[in-house]
Amino acid sequence: MAVTQEQASWFADAFGKLVDNIDLAILGKQEVIRLVLTALLSDGHVLLEDFPGTGKTVLAKSLANTIDGKTSRIQFTPDLLPSDVTGVTIYDQGKGIFEFHEGPIFASIVLADEINRASPKTQAALLEVMEEGIVTVDGRGYPVGSPFMVIATQNPIEQAGTYKLPEAQLDRFLIKTSLGYPDDETAVSLLMDAGDRARASRVQPVIAGESIVQMTALGREVHVDRSVMQYVNQIVKATREHQDVVLGVSTRGAMALARAAKTWALTQGRGYVTPDDVQTLAVPVLGHRLIIDPESEFAGVNASDVVSRILVDIEPPAYRAP
Repeated sequence: MAVTQEQASWFADAFGKLVDNIDLAILGKQEVIRLVLTALLSDGHVLLEDFPGTGKTVLAKSLANTIDGKTSRIQFTPDLLPSDVTGVTIYDQGKGIFEFHEGPIFASIVLADEINRASPKTQAALLEVMEEGIVTVDGRGYPVGSPFMVIATQNPIEQAGTYKLPEAQLDRFLIKTSLGYPDDETAVSLLMDAGDRARASRVQPVIAGESIVQMTALGREVHVDRSVMQYVNQIVKATREHQDVVLGVSTRGAMALARAAKTWALTQGRGYVTPDDVQTLAVPVLGHRLIIDPESEFAGVNASDVVSRILVDIEPPAYRAP
């Protein structure tokens, strides 16, 4: 079923209201907010590589408040156990039965702070729920509900006590981005308002969680021409053959780019994907999935530059709107 122009316009209008609402707490970062919302509406998760104190928690809380959902924060530490994330089954002597006690993963927006400080075993506990939306404890599955998104953070500075995220886990994140430090004007505005430590509380719900589910479903119906899909495949294939890349983008990564491009098209008020949508999202969706050759990395090559060069080298299709 094709998306009508009326539906596309409604989606774009609702998306704009979501961005403006979150911007009340996260000043001057509309581009990042748009990427995070795109991930949410594409059934994806976000990896924020950022310095401490840049507003990651405020972003998660503001997003949850905007969609009238529940938020939770998990501080990942070396001694964190998988059950501290997912929950645990406890025997109730009074009732004579085992009861499942939900962990903090059961929320609409989950902030997994400094995820690379936890052990690989605890990091692996996130994999199933991020991919399937289900937590399995003692052989029984518990759905986390919808909407559901993990916003994980990692510090870009090499520090003692950190574990590198495995490739399989990185591949579960739809988008990797960064809030970064604010520009001068925004920084001064934040300093003028420094007395308010609860900026996220200003953000009031503007849409119900059920509407987010409807918007996500609408994104799946967006038209994508075969030539645009061939363009996506060319980009992905080029990452696998690039001289500076040890491991290129997986099939999951290619599908993630296609899925995100559909959502992005709707944010622009269109019911069809263009090559420009693919180009806009290629770096944040594909960059973190590449493993750069150590020698090339030492010479200053990074994944974002590789994807950007590939976009320059591959000519996009001459596409006309349907």
